[in-house]
Amino acid sequence: MATARTENPTSVMGLGKPNGQLRGPPKPAGFQSLPLSSATLQTKASSGSQVGSTVSQTSDGIRFGDDWKKCLQLPPKDCRMRTSDVTSTKGNEFEDYCLKRELLMGIFEMGWEKPSPIQEESIPIALSGRDILARAKNGTGKSGAYLIPLLERIDLKKDHIQAMVLVPTRELALQVSQISIQISKHMGGVKVMATTGGTNLRDDIMRLDETVHVVIATPGRILDLIKKGVAKVDRVQILVMDEADKLLSQDFVVLIEEIISFTAKHRQILLYSATFPVTVQKFMSKHLQKPYEINLMDELTLKGITQYYAYVTERQKVHCLNTLFSRLQINQSIIFCNSTQRVELLAKKITQLGYSCFYIHAKMMQEYRNRVFHDFRNGLCRNLVCTDLFTRGIDIQSVNVVINFDFPKNAETYLHRIGRSGRYGHLGLAINLITSEDRFNLKGIEDQLVTDIKPIPGTIDKSLYVAEFHSLDPDAEEIEREAPRKSGEPNAR
Repeated sequence: MATARTENPTSVMGLGKPNGQLRGPPKPAGFQSLPLSSATLQTKASSGSQVGSTVSQTSDGIRFGDDWKKCLQLPPKDCRMRTSDVTSTKGNEFEDYCLKRELLMGIFEMGWEKPSPIQEESIPIALSGRDILARAKNGTGKSGAYLIPLLERIDLKKDHIQAMVLVPTRELALQVSQISIQISKHMGGVKVMATTGGTNLRDDIMRLDETVHVVIATPGRILDLIKKGVAKVDRVQILVMDEADKLLSQDFVVLIEEIISFTAKHRQILLYSATFPVTVQKFMSKHLQKPYEINLMDELTLKGITQYYAYVTERQKVHCLNTLFSRLQINQSIIFCNSTQRVELLAKKITQLGYSCFYIHAKMMQEYRNRVFHDFRNGLCRNLVCTDLFTRGIDIQSVNVVINFDFPKNAETYLHRIGRSGRYGHLGLAINLITSEDRFNLKGIEDQLVTDIKPIPGTIDKSLYVAEFHSLDPDAEEIEREAPRKSGEPNAR
């Protein structure tokens, strides 16, 4: 695979290596990353070691009669205000679903106290073994909605692959595997393996020679392993397709159909996405048995994201971006371009302007992609320039600004791009740089998404995208007034 290309490597700080990490000046003294959720944790400094790895976790030995909640190592409470995208629940608790205690421990230690709406709707149905077609907004807890029932149903006495999660990108596979590992760490031996393209096939073959319970994979790599007779999926009980609309697009649908042909006839299929085109309906009628349909998309865009556009010429874009950097209170930002070449050129220009910047795209070597992904998630850089590689499912809680340096061509891409901010009911800002060629596209996307993209004002109110911290969110305050907490209950997320 081609490495990232960089012109004039000695002309700009940090451009000596084609690794996507362009170094500007040190971060300002006032720059502090928001606490990242446990979903963003990496177990090693080099996230490349996670791809294709098999991880076994052991129980902490909680004995019968112990107050197990007192033994939990809860993350710092996230006191930021949240929108109704995640707070409009029925009031259920994770303990209502009769989950294993060890799984509950992992859930609470992730900082997840109460299920989100998609988790409330999905978990009990998935536990019953029924097929699911679920549609919910970006950043509202879809990963937890399928991973919790999936892990609950793993039988540690069986040493074969019991569940498989298919995702469209390597970065998303890495992220989902990390969440799985964190949630299952007290379960006494659940083995999770992530396998994607761009890594050593021989390493994956060696790992599959040992016990693996859950495989999280991109379609091309897992199909290769299946055809070689290494990955035996004929006894898979649960097949999950995350970002199902992308997996069933022309890029992947042939691979998906072939993968399914190797699985058992009677297996559970769970489809999750924010958008469901006609291709998903065709797949559903062919492969799903009386699926339970969940649709939480009363509106398409997240409530916490404020959207603006700035009308500029192509030559004015970099100057406009520089102005935004100087005026906005950015914790972390993701900046989208429509081509890999423009990603590299813009990242170089941002560095020349004096800002630290990483970049990532599909033509980079996998080890560089892993490093950029890991370091950006851990707050080592404020700005990331990327292609649509990063539009699918990537959850970085500290991103509060998304900038479309190049405006996307369709509403679906736009929806996924801006969904990188405002995660889990928090606030975010989406700014679009619009040229004369984009103006009709802008109107079309507004109409399709039934959303309002406003002209950018001279001053943007910080309360629209900068986290406001409260001792408790409004819902928690209401609950607190009506029924005091029981002793030992974990904090609200």
